[in-house]
Amino acid sequence: MSPVLLMTIGLAVFACGYFFYSRYLANRVYRLDPAFKTPAHELNDGVDYVPTNKFILWGHHFTSVAGAAPIVGPAIAVIWGWVPAFLWVTIGTVFFAGMHDLGALWASNRNKGRSIGALSARYIGKRGASLFLVVIFLLLLMVIAAFAVVIKNLLISTPTAVIPVWGAIVVALLVGVAVYRLRWPLLWVTIVGVSALYGLIVLGDSMPVVLPDDFLGMGPATFWIVALFVYGAIASLLPVWVLLQPRDYINGVQLFIGLGLLFGSVLIATLFSADGLQIVAPAINTAVPEGTPSMVPLLFVTIACGAISGFHGMVSSGTTSKQLDKETDARFVGYFGAVGEGLLSLGTILAVIAGFRTVAEWEEVYSSFGAGGVTAFVNGGGAIMNAGLGLPVSLSATVLATMAVLFAATTMDTGMRLLRFVVQEIGDSMKVRITKVPATLIVVAVGLGLTFSQGLGGDGGLRIWPLFGTTNQLMASLTLSIVAVMLLRKRRNPLPALIPLVLVFGLSFWAAIQQLTAFASPTDPDWLLFTLDVIIIAASVWVAIEAVLAMRRAATGPAEDEDEDAQLQAVREEV
Repeated sequence: MSPVLLMTIGLAVFACGYFFYSRYLANRVYRLDPAFKTPAHELNDGVDYVPTNKFILWGHHFTSVAGAAPIVGPAIAVIWGWVPAFLWVTIGTVFFAGMHDLGALWASNRNKGRSIGALSARYIGKRGASLFLVVIFLLLLMVIAAFAVVIKNLLISTPTAVIPVWGAIVVALLVGVAVYRLRWPLLWVTIVGVSALYGLIVLGDSMPVVLPDDFLGMGPATFWIVALFVYGAIASLLPVWVLLQPRDYINGVQLFIGLGLLFGSVLIATLFSADGLQIVAPAINTAVPEGTPSMVPLLFVTIACGAISGFHGMVSSGTTSKQLDKETDARFVGYFGAVGEGLLSLGTILAVIAGFRTVAEWEEVYSSFGAGGVTAFVNGGGAIMNAGLGLPVSLSATVLATMAVLFAATTMDTGMRLLRFVVQEIGDSMKVRITKVPATLIVVAVGLGLTFSQGLGGDGGLRIWPLFGTTNQLMASLTLSIVAVMLLRKRRNPLPALIPLVLVFGLSFWAAIQQLTAFASPTDPDWLLFTLDVIIIAASVWVAIEAVLAMRRAATGPAEDEDEDAQLQAVREEV
């Protein structure tokens, strides 16, 4: 199949999902109300609760949920062939991820911006809420520790990305001042901010930064990890308008420009270059390397972000819902945020299946399961942009590496803010009040402890990463269970939530059991991961049972807000 045809089909599926299915969800299932007073207005504190322009909020939500995962997952999963990866990304984005992100945002918005952990106590029950918090805590810990290592590796392997990555923080701070203090028009601020960011990319490509082996008494790996945690801690404590919102917005615009360059390069290189761009990877790989696990169920947890992700629910309910200006903005912010991540995953698939000249080159990279990843995306995408637009390979790689690092960084510091909320919620459940700074210090201490648990190189940050996929997908199914309970209480159609819930829970639970036997292997056991996997499985099963009981009560109990919802729907239909 031609790369252009594959790209066109993917874009068409995403467009249909947003223009048709998301409209059905917004109008018929969630019944978004433009007159509803959102928590951002009701609880406006200028720090976490801040009414925000929907385009800026979309940038925050999209870049926070994207991170490196929609690059890493698809870039690994194509080892089973590009057809399964493509189908799961497109179908998953439209019917799973969009519904999940929009649903979590709606659920939190209707409950004063409370997090998914807090909502579980109200809609599922207090018995399962504590275990729910355990799953959330472990998932967020995996995200911040592992993404710190991913960023560190990219800053070392691609030193041309150092200047644009850290310079983007200054750009974001200036954008925040221009928008919120000087009240400059968003369009002009966007043009200047993105131009400055790409200027930094060109500067970084000509001035790579390579740290010496001993820098401030630390090696390069140690220094970058410490710097990232210090930055993340400060960013998580600042008011959202100062850094979080403007940085995520500018990064979001930058990503769409980067994707535009990548998709445009695919078109030009396929149709107009001398050799013509071709898909060299197999559609279905029948000769996977030895040791590669079965495609089912592992494909569905390897590609988490980009199809459906529990982390998205935590962002939707943790930060995004506290900034929603109008409830009707949730469709654009939540559902289109998921579509944006699907676009990134589609671009990743194209880069790693058509960015190599021969099948032999592709097979050399994908010689074992887990190979590929961000490096394959950067190299493959760089080759496509070089062929399509004539950009130097080094500059193309810098653009894509900067894009990957910026998204990983936004996810990391958003994850630290969310984990701080979780620590405070755990304190509340124990009748202990933990304020912002102590909670943040706890997050930094635990995160650094895990990251450096296997040495100063920071490889410990990836130690519990094998659990990320299953934990993330189990978390998504548990979030959908809360949405389903709310829909049942309101006597609305629960199937858009229940169908993804059953499929995702079944596949991720199957994968968790498979991993459990692997961790207990007689030849190479890993008892830490085995213990954590047991805790996650037990907590998920317990919460799932509580969720089923809650759904039964919701379906048979009195309807909630039935008359009010019917009146609102009638008014909307008249309009």
